[in-house]
Amino acid sequence: MSTTFDRRRMLKFGALAGTAVAAPAILTWPASAAQFSYKVANNLPQSHPMNVRLAEAIKIINEQSGGQLEFKAFPNNQLGADTDMLSQLRSGALEFFTLSGGILSTLIPAVSIYNTAFIFKDYSEVWPAMDGPLGGYLRGLIEKTGIHPMSKLWNNGFRQITSSTRPIATPQDIKGFKIRVAVSPLFISLFKALEAAPTAINFAEVYTALQTKVVEGQENALVLIDSAKFFEVQKYVSLTNHGWDAFFMLSNGRAWRALPPKLQELVAENLDKAALAMREDTMKLDQTLEIELKKKGMIFNRTEPAPFREVLRKNGFYAEWKGKYGADAWAVLEKQVGQLT
Repeated sequence: MSTTFDRRRMLKFGALAGTAVAAPAILTWPASAAQFSYKVANNLPQSHPMNVRLAEAIKIINEQSGGQLEFKAFPNNQLGADTDMLSQLRSGALEFFTLSGGILSTLIPAVSIYNTAFIFKDYSEVWPAMDGPLGGYLRGLIEKTGIHPMSKLWNNGFRQITSSTRPIATPQDIKGFKIRVAVSPLFISLFKALEAAPTAINFAEVYTALQTKVVEGQENALVLIDSAKFFEVQKYVSLTNHGWDAFFMLSNGRAWRALPPKLQELVAENLDKAALAMREDTMKLDQTLEIELKKKGMIFNRTEPAPFREVLRKNGFYAEWKGKYGADAWAVLEKQVGQLT
């Protein structure tokens, strides 16, 4: 499958990037209601690259299943907040769901290990680890819960801190800073170790929390800062690169096993292709979003990771999470990224 990506079309609500697809054999099914009607949900705006690429994949899957499978997408928290949708996925009320490992860690603690602060320098270190031994290890943990993960993660980018009150340039600047974090023990621990004042808030409520000054700031990748329009309620962007995040594409295990092998192959192939295309989209966007967000009034600054990392070591962050994740998981991590403690 070849794809083209146009940012202007991405930012138009409901837009689809252009797609050219070779026509493989199409499964056939009687012209009636689909045998399998599955929902796929996430917490991101419809204009986000994930939903642009997901819409492309759904179109291909629905067409090539010959009417046997019908996928419907529910972006932008239409089916509830992340924790609600995770419950729905586990019960079978929702068949597919994309979720950050940070939030999935409320169910599977070690799955958020790749969110550990300052472990990846750039994407040249991320993908060999996540498409290789570290990602394989985490998918194995997920499978044990009865949830089936697709093999490719969807890029959520390197995380940056935004603020309505002040730039974050040094560890001193973040002391007492009221920051929204995901509902994740790791993220809460990280910002406590940096001596900030973190508050866990589901993504659906973040804009309002920033607008009403419940919190001063939040932390996410530039593409999400842009697509969620945080520039309307935040002034500063501090390029900390303090963590890298991604979304697992998860399926309810019973729903996945109910699909015949040919449909499983069709779904897995196209969702993984879409994930790879979305990775490229977000990496390219990172190169242009700083300019665009500056035009929208945001003020940028860059930081050095070493002082932040030193505070984390001093305050026991890495030692704490080595203990929580366990020696086996930590060994897999350090084999990929080097010694942390």
